[in-house]
Amino acid sequence: MDSILHSQIIGEGTPFIVLHGFLGMSDNWKTLGKKFAELGYEVHLVDQRNHGRSFHSENFNYDLMADDLKTYCDHHQLNNMVLLGHSMGGKTAMEFAVRYNDLVKCLIVADIAPKSYPQHHQDILKALSGLNFSEIKTRGEADTYLGTYIRDMGTRQFLLKNLYWVEKGVLGLRINLPVLAKNITEVGRALTSNASYHGPTLFVRGGRSGYVDDLDEISIKKHFQNSEIATVGNVGHWLHAENPSKFLEIIANFLLNEV
Repeated sequence: MDSILHSQIIGEGTPFIVLHGFLGMSDNWKTLGKKFAELGYEVHLVDQRNHGRSFHSENFNYDLMADDLKTYCDHHQLNNMVLLGHSMGGKTAMEFAVRYNDLVKCLIVADIAPKSYPQHHQDILKALSGLNFSEIKTRGEADTYLGTYIRDMGTRQFLLKNLYWVEKGVLGLRINLPVLAKNITEVGRALTSNASYHGPTLFVRGGRSGYVDDLDEISIKKHFQNSEIATVGNVGHWLHAENPSKFLEIIANFLLNEV
């Protein structure tokens, strides 16, 4: 069904849903997903709308993405779940947990806070919008073009995972770029002021990221009373990719105590 989010399901046990960040996809989490499965979970690596292999839509906001996840959970008959989201996925996860308290056993939010964030993806969106696939015929050529806008190779590699072969010899992007660019202010939107989730919650931040600072603990505690904050030292926003073993260790210890 087109209205059901695409996912990769690994392992057996308690449901464990993972939501990727902006311009990401479920594939980004495959290695860690296998590790979560080894802990005794049925891991659902989910592509959010307008990302990965999930459906494209002209509409894009966290209310809709929380609804998408509810439809997905109903379809797969999931409840009593562990819910993990990174960045944009963390915002979706927070919105879902607030709305559907009874479905979420515990919540894990990776490197994002409930606050509003200014729009800061202009260069990336401009670079992706400039990819001309009538001229660009290889991933290497796409990388060279993106390099004129984006110096960091890790960021370019992350973005290039969105490339796929539309047909033989013709590359395209899996993301719905026009809609994501048009609705970019939605990505930084804050959680509504009266929203709250009372279940066990873990915020994991990157020590060098800057997305979650010490002052954010106030708003985190306001919305998530039963929460704690852990830090993966010396990593940036993609903390799960930069130090997956430490990220896994922190989450495994949290699950051991809470689930």
